[in-house]
Amino acid sequence: MSNQSKKQKLWGGRFTGDTDPLMHAFNQSLEYDQRMYAADIRGSIAYAKSLTLVGILNKDEEAEITQGLIAVGKEWENGQFQVQPDDEDIHTANERRLSELIGPLGGKLHTGRSRNDQVATDMRIWLLEQVKDIETSLVALIQVMADRADKEKDYLMPGYTHLQRGQPIRWSHLLLSHAFSFCSDLERLRQLMPRISILPLGSGALAGNPFAVDRHFLAKELGFRHLAENSLWGVGDRDFVIEFMMWASLTTTHLSRISEDFIIYSTAEFGFVTLSDAYSTGSSIMPQKKNPDSLELLRGKSGRVFGNMAGFLMTYKGLPSTYNKDLQEDKEPLFDTVDTISACLRIANGVVGTLDVHPEKMRQALTMDVLATDLADYLVRKGVPFRETHHISGRAVALAESRKCQLNELTVADYKSLHADFGDDIHEVFDFEASVERRQAVGGPSRVMIDRQVAVLRERLSG
Repeated sequence: MSNQSKKQKLWGGRFTGDTDPLMHAFNQSLEYDQRMYAADIRGSIAYAKSLTLVGILNKDEEAEITQGLIAVGKEWENGQFQVQPDDEDIHTANERRLSELIGPLGGKLHTGRSRNDQVATDMRIWLLEQVKDIETSLVALIQVMADRADKEKDYLMPGYTHLQRGQPIRWSHLLLSHAFSFCSDLERLRQLMPRISILPLGSGALAGNPFAVDRHFLAKELGFRHLAENSLWGVGDRDFVIEFMMWASLTTTHLSRISEDFIIYSTAEFGFVTLSDAYSTGSSIMPQKKNPDSLELLRGKSGRVFGNMAGFLMTYKGLPSTYNKDLQEDKEPLFDTVDTISACLRIANGVVGTLDVHPEKMRQALTMDVLATDLADYLVRKGVPFRETHHISGRAVALAESRKCQLNELTVADYKSLHADFGDDIHEVFDFEASVERRQAVGGPSRVMIDRQVAVLRERLSG
């Protein structure tokens, strides 16, 4: 390695020997952190302004540095940036190119700044931008679900526990149950944003900035809500990375759960829904197959996202305070998590928006035994304790099973033999629509409650 190459390293003055080429490759992160080039340029332009405010730069120097940084950014944007062998990371690459464009003046930009506070700032700037896009995609998914639920509330289906038929519900009720999980995800994402929006810049390597740069000015310039109040914490904190990946793990878990429902309901055995061809694939050997690969991939991606979070958390847990090179391992899992959750939300939106629903198949799956609880409730309304009515209803189910008939096919006399309070109106119980409509309490599947749930969701989306 030439002497000129050594000088290009920001830390090279202390060293007299060459770096092992393998170590150089092992150490560099530009291959993946170059996606933060715009965030790095933004942070550097703001920092140049702060240096002018404290007299390190004059206005002309600030303008020349700013124009140089803008030119570097355009090279990245246009795909013209030429990476050099000694470009360890995005910060090194940008500063090296800036000095090539404007000469020794470029070396003033790093005054009082460290790559430690620089990278922490870049990551927060970059993630805040990504989170805004993710929020938009999540809102769109919830809107699609609310709109479908509003239009399709006539569709009745069995509600399941343990994958066994339980009670009749509306298709809209099921869809909204998943929408409320995503609504909680949206709330958590919005709560996370202020904890990402904390400015580390001005913390230096660990002990703060020696030139009294105005960090409140920097925060305003870069759109941060708060300052890192402790410089040691500012350079070493990656809680925001882990918390985002925790958030993504839970959100993809919710995507996995709705995918599992739709996978089951799209089988020939259920036939409640059919995926659009746009989100399905075929078999290489079985011509009749229509596989729900979009849903299976959504289900599978949850494990990938959780793995990213768990892996970096294990790295993070053993670190001493402030910056350690182990923190370079934060970027790849974060970038992959952002890419994965962003794609998952868009795919889920497409799946839900184009799904074909088969209400006739849903209704065919409703059998009279799902009204066994309504049968017990009938006697409750006549003053019989529920624990007793539950037992009586169970005996009615057993009687119907022994006769190989449905509950509504038992006679009034049959019911009276089970309990004297059964009346001639007993068969009015066996109405699926009436059963659903009786559940008028908040949270239930009646029409008025579906309307309420849709309204609540739409209100929460407004933030």
